Amino acid sequence: MRYEGVLTKMRTEITDKVQYYLIFEDDFINMNQLLGKTLSINFLRYQCLNCGLQKKIFRQGYCYDCFNSIPQAGDWVISPELSKAHLDEEDRDLEFEKRAQLQPHVVYLANSSDVKVGVTRRSQIPTRWIDQGAHEAIEIVEVPNRYLAGITEVALKSHVSDKTNWRKMLTNDVLDLDLAEIRENLKQYIPEEAREYYLANNKETEIEFPVLEFPKKIKTLNLGKTPFYEGVLKGIKGQYLLFEDGTVFNVRGHEGFVIELQVK
Repeated sequence: MRYEGVLTKMRTEITDKVQYYLIFEDDFINMNQLLGKTLSINFLRYQCLNCGLQKKIFRQGYCYDCFNSIPQAGDWVISPELSKAHLDEEDRDLEFEKRAQLQPHVVYLANSSDVKVGVTRRSQIPTRWIDQGAHEAIEIVEVPNRYLAGITEVALKSHVSDKTNWRKMLTNDVLDLDLAEIRENLKQYIPEEAREYYLANNKETEIEFPVLEFPKKIKTLNLGKTPFYEGVLKGIKGQYLLFEDGTVFNVRGHEGFVIELQVK
């Protein structure tokens, strides 16, 4: 079987185990069905996810010009505390920013390698947790806009990490933690503006990933440096494909790369 298309992050749905789908323009693949099979990945060219031109990808699937101009790549995306739509202030496109920022957001705890705090839109749960490779997660607050979520995250990350150790996550070097207890301990640090939105009764969400075998040592595949790779797929976690020889491939990190994928 042969497929060709531009990479975007895998779509997911949560069942007993997470189901992963690689979506191309004219086709899609249920990646779970490829576990145990030999895959070859051949990098063909770049294609910016915004302008569609064959220009080198700079970041997040966008070429340099698009990344520095489109509202989807504004600083508030990575740093929610910089959001200003609630003040009616424009960054790059106020109407877009209002749609994205002025909707319910959640500050959460996720355990991928160790406990971390993060922010996402309510509509992106549990997708965000799956993308981070979290085997358990819990909400802390649900607030009406991105700014309130951002300042809450900033306050809490003085007491708990906001980073994932992706190597530990991919080797499954993780522990089960009592996230509800950690949430309760962090409650005192929530900014006053967000305290009324504290979620005291939400339960942990547990997530199981489709992995036949976790790698013991990891080597990353960068298609910009190594344009061809072949190996046996042993698992999928977060947005990573895990191969038998310890190679891991970050699909989301290669958004905007046009590839040929063959299943043997």
